[in-house]
Amino acid sequence: MSDTARRAEAGTVPPHTPPGTETAPRAAVATVTGLEIRVPDGPVLLQPTSVTIHPGRVTALTGTSGSGKTTLLRALIGHLPPGAAVTAGTLDVLGHHPPTLGSEQLRQLRRCRVAYVGQDPGSALNPRMKVRRLVAEMAPDRSDATILGLLRECRLPVDSGLPDRRPAAISGGQQRRVALARALARTPDILLLDEPTAGLDTAVRDEIAELLRALAAGRGLAIVMATHDPELVDSCADHVVRLTAPRQRTVPPPRSPEPALRPQPRTGEGTGRGLTAAAVSVTFRGPGSRHRALDTIDFAASPGSTTGIVGPSGSGKTTLLRVLAGLHPVDTGHLTLDGHPLPDTARKRTREHQRRIQLVPQNPLAALNPARTVGAALARPLRLHGGLPKHAVPGRVSELLQQVELPADFAARYPAELSGGQRQRVSIARALAAGPEILLCDEITSALDPDTATAVMELLARLRTERTMSLVMVSHEPHLVAAYTDTVHVLENGRLARHGPTASTLPSP
Repeated sequence: MSDTARRAEAGTVPPHTPPGTETAPRAAVATVTGLEIRVPDGPVLLQPTSVTIHPGRVTALTGTSGSGKTTLLRALIGHLPPGAAVTAGTLDVLGHHPPTLGSEQLRQLRRCRVAYVGQDPGSALNPRMKVRRLVAEMAPDRSDATILGLLRECRLPVDSGLPDRRPAAISGGQQRRVALARALARTPDILLLDEPTAGLDTAVRDEIAELLRALAAGRGLAIVMATHDPELVDSCADHVVRLTAPRQRTVPPPRSPEPALRPQPRTGEGTGRGLTAAAVSVTFRGPGSRHRALDTIDFAASPGSTTGIVGPSGSGKTTLLRVLAGLHPVDTGHLTLDGHPLPDTARKRTREHQRRIQLVPQNPLAALNPARTVGAALARPLRLHGGLPKHAVPGRVSELLQQVELPADFAARYPAELSGGQRQRVSIARALAAGPEILLCDEITSALDPDTATAVMELLARLRTERTMSLVMVSHEPHLVAAYTDTVHVLENGRLARHGPTASTLPSP
């Protein structure tokens, strides 16, 4: 094996670098040496880690859920989780030690030199502002040519009315690229990206990989990305740093007489049972533009089944799930639950409707109140829907944590002290606290490593069996859809392209 091949295998030369063309890296813009971060008297968030970051190169941070990828990114901008502290090692970013900088110095560093795009960039976009203004507010030059140029650089269609839409009227992949355009508007030296392809289909993921390579080469940017996506790493990373997670005490799942494998859907329920949508249409409107997000969609999830919703980014998957959850009104069409009319907005639904249909969102960190402990997050639906007396709540919280395979002492932790996989389990536990009959899951494995994603899906399969729930699952991961769903609905451009049994409707992954 040649020296170049060995270096490529080790992750220091990208697979796409032709032999003999690699060049010496320029002076480092950031250096991390033996950095350890933990919550005093609490969990270790990052085990001792070292990495050197160079301009013009893409550095990938990989590792299992809980290994500290996001914590390291946040350390580079001096934004550690509440209560966390650097307990060992050194950190140098453009000549500064971010954890010790004053507020004004930190503001200047983040505003002008280091840009950060989080795991759920859509939640950071002002929902009242249009795309054009969202990008313009970050750019020194706010001319139309500059703003449209940034959107084009991020592979966004500027001639389709997108600049005049609000975040809710564009897809998750487009939201990510709008957030990226905002980050690039200040021409930073370092670009930090947390799971930049989470929840995106293969085609968009490849576009993002190509874009990151172009930004590193064309702008001389130092790009650091936390990712569990091996295809993204292979296609655009120059250097790979694998982080290891501290050992966590695990809780074995409660024994069940039912197997944990995917059960068969229940039969004999009769027509009209379950959750259905008939001829549902949703249109996003803006000045001089209209975007049909859903076009006369029919949908059905029978009791005890697992139903997949798949399709490319922008096809309307999340919009359909939000309609089912009552978070977005429909223009036309209607919903039914067990054959009875179901109001299209949660405010019009009864408390029993709200209890029976629960949503697990794609990004639990944005959905969990950072100021409330895990125990408080689980206690609220117990009081609201379960009517438990106050003295019984702590015991039920412990039971819920055990059901999602987390230790009972996690009830005292805050969301920022948990890994992505742990937060996702807490989000599932909170939904289960209401005793739902239908669980709507939006890309809940998209930001998880493959092992954790499989563990979460096995958990849902077990809970579905034990509780006889219906699961509705939006996903871009065909192998999980094939393994864990009974039926599937395929969306394309807001229309239902096909639906039926998963085995015969989807090609083999």
